[in-house]
Amino acid sequence: MTSTWRRPSIAGTVWTAVWTFPLLDPAATITGPVAGLGLGLFWLVYVYATARGFDLPQLSSRARLITFAVVAALGLGLAIAYGPRWLILLLFVSTCGMALYASTPKPVAAGAILAGTLAATAVVGSAHHVERIVVVTTMVGTVLASLLVASARRMSRLVAELRETREALAVAAVAEERLRFSRDLHDLLGHTLSVIVVKAEVVRRLSERDPAAAAAQAADIEEVGRRALVEIREAVTGYREGSGLTAELTRAKGTLSSAGITADVQRTADPLPDDADRLLAWVVREATTNVVRHSGARRCEISLSMVDGAASLAVRDDGRFAAGSGFAPGNGLRGLTERLRSVGGSLETGPRDGGGFALVARVPVGRSL
Repeated sequence: MTSTWRRPSIAGTVWTAVWTFPLLDPAATITGPVAGLGLGLFWLVYVYATARGFDLPQLSSRARLITFAVVAALGLGLAIAYGPRWLILLLFVSTCGMALYASTPKPVAAGAILAGTLAATAVVGSAHHVERIVVVTTMVGTVLASLLVASARRMSRLVAELRETREALAVAAVAEERLRFSRDLHDLLGHTLSVIVVKAEVVRRLSERDPAAAAAQAADIEEVGRRALVEIREAVTGYREGSGLTAELTRAKGTLSSAGITADVQRTADPLPDDADRLLAWVVREATTNVVRHSGARRCEISLSMVDGAASLAVRDDGRFAAGSGFAPGNGLRGLTERLRSVGGSLETGPRDGGGFALVARVPVGRSL
């Protein structure tokens, strides 16, 4: 366990020590070793305590109380023992209290310290018959110095909190980017590998009875592989924008046909904004992959229309899923749900009445995604 009594920061020590020059006034009146030792000890403890007040993490409540009590006892004792020119020590007692307590969960302690210091200044000044103007001046200086230190302490705390917030946001941004990257890779590789597997099966079936058709499918596999390499490189560099919806619909129809699934693609919606277009292209890609992989369907319908100011994309098949059967969405569908939800859209998936599976995605149009 790290001790709370650790070395204060260099910046806090320098900031605290620089403006302690008023202590030269009582230092000029030192007449013996006790006074010199007392003032030196007061200065050391004061610098340490105040610098630690500006440091992170803060002292524990007990350590803070002990440290301030030592500073207050030394300051008050020396002011009482050595007279008028030592009254300035009480100003530093107050500023030390501001540094230690101004940003604590109980800031009322700082106000009590200031009030107590002002009262002590008035009492000690009166006991030593210090001129009233000097006492008043010292009290005004105490208030101003205390407010300055309290403001600086709060500002220091705010800067520290902003730094912590910035670090937390950086961590969150990295986590979000990793999630986006993994989701994109899933969408890219899942679709591409499914297409390659389907076309490889077609090549195997056609290789003996129709070599020309098999060669055409093999060429398609090569093209799919090349396109996948380009998309993965773009995804890795973070500049991939995704394919367009029109191209993806065409590609989906070819993929379904290659898998022996009759594809019916209907589009009644006008051209969509780029963001919505790219997002629905991802939906088509994932839905097509799932139909080819899991459905066992003979027919698949893909329709795109406008409904109540939102682009609606529906993918329905007549595969093996039955209404009431257990269904749990995989990573791809969960990723699509997150993407759509982030822009105010929605994704509904599940088995259809009468058999098969349906996916309906809605994306609002007319707003920036």
